[in-house]
Amino acid sequence: MTQTLTPSNTIRNVHRTVQDNGIVLLVTENPAADIIATRLFLRTGSRWEPQEKAGLSHLVATVLTKGTDQLSSMEIAEQVESVGAKLSADTSTDYFLLSLKTVASDFEDILSLTGELLRSPSFPEEEIELERRITIQGIRSQREQPFSVAFEQLRQQMYQHHPYALSTLGTEASVSQLSRADLQEFHQTYFRPDNLIISIAGRITPEAATEQIQRVFGDWRAPETPLPTLSLPILTSIPQNAITPQETQQSVVMLGYLTSCVNHEDYSALKVLNTYLGNGLSSRLFVELREKRGLAYDVSAFFPTRLDQSQFVVYMGTAPENTEIAIDGLRTEVERLVNIPLTADELQVAKNKLLGQYALGKQTNSQLAQIYGWYECLGLGIEFDTEFQNNIAAVTSADTLRVANHYFIEPYLSVVGPEAFVSSFSVSQS
Repeated sequence: MTQTLTPSNTIRNVHRTVQDNGIVLLVTENPAADIIATRLFLRTGSRWEPQEKAGLSHLVATVLTKGTDQLSSMEIAEQVESVGAKLSADTSTDYFLLSLKTVASDFEDILSLTGELLRSPSFPEEEIELERRITIQGIRSQREQPFSVAFEQLRQQMYQHHPYALSTLGTEASVSQLSRADLQEFHQTYFRPDNLIISIAGRITPEAATEQIQRVFGDWRAPETPLPTLSLPILTSIPQNAITPQETQQSVVMLGYLTSCVNHEDYSALKVLNTYLGNGLSSRLFVELREKRGLAYDVSAFFPTRLDQSQFVVYMGTAPENTEIAIDGLRTEVERLVNIPLTADELQVAKNKLLGQYALGKQTNSQLAQIYGWYECLGLGIEFDTEFQNNIAAVTSADTLRVANHYFIEPYLSVVGPEAFVSSFSVSQS
């Protein structure tokens, strides 16, 4: 019998305060190593972009660290590298992020630099042009990768006019038209203290962290203008097929299902099903379709955590001549979840794996700063750390069967592979 893994019922010592200017500060004191990791989350990202400006937040992220009103790109790099620190900016669908990591003695200086980057980036024209070219190269490169092509067309089918339809890189057309004024407007709109979460973990007390944040950001005031209110399209599942012939050595097959956002009651059961079906070498898809049948070069499932409706995706890379068999195999395994409840042992193994991986993802200061800041940014609060584990432990076999029957009705299908093996799939084929 499988041993049960009991989730932790205590949140680590996370100190949460809201500063006078609206900044949410999270401090996890962890003196084990002489390192301080910090994540600065802004409640923005590609979800906040109009489609004609897709890729805007990504371009902002790439240029943000390339100059301020006082410092050049080289001077910024030298300040960071001279003390062995790490500093980067990134964006995703649901948040914008600045990450830094230093030894404790350099935290004050690197935080000051980060504050300058956040508050007064100069967005040099030459850096924008360079990063634009690099981004467009990245978009073109994705078109040559069968997995990226399959996923792109799956997203576009499922999300249509919703921002989730597009890669955070944007499109070649949208990125080509982005101007310095667009970057400045995006910065002025979303980079403000009442839209900022700062999550710090490491060898620092909450009092010392608060003092440093006040020193760097205390005089930053939120504008009177309210943050924009998003009006996003309501998503309805209308399954269809998308087939792209591409001369590749393997076919990539994806089945996608519109599912729930992170705040929905079905989220935990979907996480368990995703783990059972496609997480690791012991997962159902790997064992049945790769080990037993030899169909797959690569086979897995994913269910990302999202503010809006997420997608549950199963996929396989297979020999082109096995394309049709691969589709049938993936459909059979998903439909099995609709018709056959997980056994007590299958359910417990999936829970143990999920909770074990979750615990391993909270070992370093960087991981702690990331997860608590992310939860706060998603509107879940730091309590979600405990709630998530308790909710996973509480999922029953009946829950997984109910959720499978609700969402796994008819899939969106995306196929990329050699024309001789994929051209037989018509758009109307189910």
